[in-house]
Amino acid sequence: MLFVRRAPHENVATVLVDPRVLADLELTLMARDLRVWPVRTAPTCMDGPRMAFQVRRRLLMKHRGDWDLAADWTPVWIGFGPSWQNGDEPLPWSAHQELWQALDSYGEHVRFHRRLGGVRRLPLPKGVHP
Repeated sequence: MLFVRRAPHENVATVLVDPRVLADLELTLMARDLRVWPVRTAPTCMDGPRMAFQVRRRLLMKHRGDWDLAADWTPVWIGFGPSWQNGDEPLPWSAHQELWQALDSYGEHVRFHRRLGGVRRLPLPKGVHP
């Protein structure tokens, strides 16, 4: 039997964010040990601008016009910092709740689904230690 190993990944929420509130949202989430990575500049993307376009388009198309106001918004991945991690254990539900509550507080300035996806591990910024 052949086993295929999945590459290391991290759980993230994919969110469209109104660029006018992106910096404020990032500060709010940083205080909760949640990390924001604009897809366009994510260090794991070979072609960030193309990936950002594809992610945005996929989300917009899925909603058949309901999210058209977000057509030029910034797609971001939001990951969980070390305080939410417990080795190889799954993320606690409290981590999910903290993220959804923070996003809900931005109401009309974000579009997202209440589920997580997986992306290649995003490195911590230089000088930041878990």
